[in-house]
Amino acid sequence: MSSKNHATLRYTSLRASIFLACLLVALLLGHFKVIPVVGSLGLLILFALAAVASSAISYVVLSKQRDEMSAQIAERIETRKTRAVARDSAEDAADDAARAAAAQQAQRAQAG
Repeated sequence: MSSKNHATLRYTSLRASIFLACLLVALLLGHFKVIPVVGSLGLLILFALAAVASSAISYVVLSKQRDEMSAQIAERIETRKTRAVARDSAEDAADDAARAAAAQQAQRAQAG
């Protein structure tokens, strides 16, 4: 099984890990009064700070994983489109055959 089969899972888990690490750092900075934290609003600011920092870090560090995930998603979409086209053409062929059979029966009924 190729490692690219789990590109989305890998990217998501790495992104969550980076966020949790940034949150831990922010909480430690708040605990040691490096960043002033006052009430629940201060805690919310720490979460927002961790989200912004992890987004920037993920953008730089996880570019390869993001590209693999994008390729995996694009491949799945293309496969689904191909299946849909094949299914639609098979349905069209079945409809055409049914119409032709109905037309033949109608001609036989008029002739007979």
